[in-house]
Amino acid sequence: MVQIQRSFISPNQEINAWKDIKFYFENLKNRPLESVIELEKWWQDRSETDAFLEENSAWRYIKMTCDTTDKALAESYNFFVTEIEPKASEYSDILDQKLLQCPYLSELEEDKYDVALRNIKRATELFRAQNIPIFAELQQLQQQFGAVSGAMTIDYEGKTLTLQQAANFLKNTDRTVRKEVYELIAARRLQDETKLNNLMSQLIEKRHQVAENSGFTNFRDYQFAALKRFDYSIEDNLKFHEAIKEKVKPLIDKMLQKRKSDLGYNTLKPYDLQVDTTGKPPLKPFETGAEMLEKSITVFKKIRPQYGEYLSIMKRENYLDLDSRIGKAPGGYNYPLYESNIPFIFMNAAGNLRDLETMMHEGGHAVHSSLSSDLELVDFKSLPSEVAELASMSMELISMDFRNEFFENSDDTVRAMRSQLEGAIEVLPWVAIVDKFQHLLYENPNHSTAEREKIWLSVLSEFNDTVTDWTGYENIRKTLWQKQLHIFEVPFYYIEYAIAQLGAVAVWRNYKMNPEKALNNYEAALKLGYSKPIPEIYKTAGIRFDFSKEYIGELMDFVQSELEKLG
Repeated sequence: MVQIQRSFISPNQEINAWKDIKFYFENLKNRPLESVIELEKWWQDRSETDAFLEENSAWRYIKMTCDTTDKALAESYNFFVTEIEPKASEYSDILDQKLLQCPYLSELEEDKYDVALRNIKRATELFRAQNIPIFAELQQLQQQFGAVSGAMTIDYEGKTLTLQQAANFLKNTDRTVRKEVYELIAARRLQDETKLNNLMSQLIEKRHQVAENSGFTNFRDYQFAALKRFDYSIEDNLKFHEAIKEKVKPLIDKMLQKRKSDLGYNTLKPYDLQVDTTGKPPLKPFETGAEMLEKSITVFKKIRPQYGEYLSIMKRENYLDLDSRIGKAPGGYNYPLYESNIPFIFMNAAGNLRDLETMMHEGGHAVHSSLSSDLELVDFKSLPSEVAELASMSMELISMDFRNEFFENSDDTVRAMRSQLEGAIEVLPWVAIVDKFQHLLYENPNHSTAEREKIWLSVLSEFNDTVTDWTGYENIRKTLWQKQLHIFEVPFYYIEYAIAQLGAVAVWRNYKMNPEKALNNYEAALKLGYSKPIPEIYKTAGIRFDFSKEYIGELMDFVQSELEKLG
């Protein structure tokens, strides 16, 4: 994790206008390449330029999401996406073409650049100048979701709470409290139902135009190509949906039937899904984000000392914003920073178990960013989600053995582990729901709001459990999709969670059999970044890149057996 020292970009370079950095792009555009050595130096300088530009953009985004109420921060980000990115995109295509047409390309080290060149070739195939201003508009529209969601609060017991803070009451053992808070949260979300529907309509319209401009029938097909999914097809994706429905949905029904029985209820309502079934109060693994971080560092050090050190560096350099607060954008992320070589973790922690799981997840991303930080080019560090999420979701499971750092007694540790494993099963149908919903939306881009609602309810009924009783909450159920950040901000980036969840279970299964060997394989895979195809990275991790029906069944059986061991 050594900060990159600039050799091409000026050490004190800032971006206040396009003219500040145009020189670097002109240099790369016009520089003669008369040997393979000059080509490699040119590519390194381009990578340095990309790292500089991406980190500048990243900090503007990070600061904006940390405080969505500050108009200056939003304006700073908007300046970048409207004034800098469009011009940089035009040059990016020119530089891609220059690279691919260089006569010395064949003299580059064999296999080293294959994946990067495959990605660059795809980018040139998709590039259309007329899409540049549309992408700028889309980025501005997408940030509206964070502003709308970040402003959502409820008043309860004399306090104003963010929805993340309010969600803690959904674990309360008093059913009346859970019902009251659930309805307050739902009512607040419904206030912005029309606003978010209108935002979604605008996004779909502009995304469809991008697809048509690029020669695609719909945005689903375009985005599949843009996400550079070389290692599986749309048809594979659709078969995965069906496999989840067949192999996982029955498990969810079984789990929820047991939950209903254990609670002794005649009906299981949506506000009954998080409470402890034995009547114990909700787990409270920490009070503040600072406490969560300290305990997380200890956990990561126990897994491997260097992993804890990575988090310690982030703490020392203030590369974390963990606590939930009013005006902060929703969700959580790990943002890799290619110049600093230190990632940034953003979260909305409110002291609950889900926050702990999120910290382990984002910490896994941070470890990945750190282990791959020494790779030579940005092209090697820019990870596909199927690989990035393998790192984070594996860390969630591996770290379970050390959850006692957060709890005073073994019973609470077991409860936390059970929640984690149940979540590994429960996430799969939800991912399929979100993914298939988007397939249908973009295959039918001219749908009305009413038709969108029917599409959502149809997909939800196909994959969702048959136990939860939504009677009286139909208005809430039909808008559940509006909670999902990915649908608004990163379309079609979601099926990767299901693919990676299977991979993570396989990594954890290996870890249970031989911890040292499994960690060595995991680390070796993470150090590859995206310098190899996804199946090869998974193979390096000691697992298969496989999401067949048979493999899902095998891994779900393993998770169930581990749940049974917990008692």
